[in-house]
Amino acid sequence: MAAHSAGILLYRLDGKGGVSALIAHMGGPFWASKDEGAWSIPKGELDPDEPAVDAAKREFREELGVDAPDVDYAELGTFGYASGKRVTVFVGDGAAFAASDPDFVFGEFEMEWPPRSGKTASFPEVDRAEWMPLERAAELVVKGQRPALERLAELLAEAR
Repeated sequence: MAAHSAGILLYRLDGKGGVSALIAHMGGPFWASKDEGAWSIPKGELDPDEPAVDAAKREFREELGVDAPDVDYAELGTFGYASGKRVTVFVGDGAAFAASDPDFVFGEFEMEWPPRSGKTASFPEVDRAEWMPLERAAELVVKGQRPALERLAELLAEAR
């Protein structure tokens, strides 16, 4: 069975018609020198029987070290990757969160590094998180998440 993840896509309007999204650069040695396709919506795997929105909030906290903002979240949709993995994305207005300028404390994971060395090293799950224009974010996130950013842009355009 393919993995199923959930994540939170925060956006903010700039007052001039522009939209920014909060995305995170994946941590660890495989992503260190990559930019395009190395960013992600803060997300992670659902536990069995866990509501997707709860998993999205938990993973936001685990990856960024701060609680997801207390805003209304709408389910944007479930998007599939070529690998078969699926991610359910919840969207929320992050304007107040952006204004609070939170101090991120990135979660860590362990893996064998260097490969086949028998040694274990710790790496941040993400090594930075940034607000960036929606169009730029769509260029940088992993390919499977681009439809979520496109859907957000469509919904905001319809609301105008």
